[in-house]
Amino acid sequence: MVQLLEKQQLVHSPNLDTVLMVEDILKKAGEVITLAELKRKLPRKVMHNTLIQILDYLQMSGKIIIGTKGILWIFTERKELNDLIKKRN
Repeated sequence: MVQLLEKQQLVHSPNLDTVLMVEDILKKAGEVITLAELKRKLPRKVMHNTLIQILDYLQMSGKIIIGTKGILWIFTERKELNDLIKKRN
């Protein structure tokens, strides 16, 4: 039983605040940014594995592209939808 527990590691998921913080930095960068630059620009430290997990999620959801030179934000929001939401509130 102990061996089973050692093999199964608890998976840590990043919280929403951390994901949104990383998204915000990437959006504001406006150009390709390296992983090291991203880490420097974050307002608080994020564990490397957590950051990689966030970047994997953002790439799978079509918000970023990760290339040999760095990370680029590619997602564009639909302005009309945002305007409708603002009118409703």
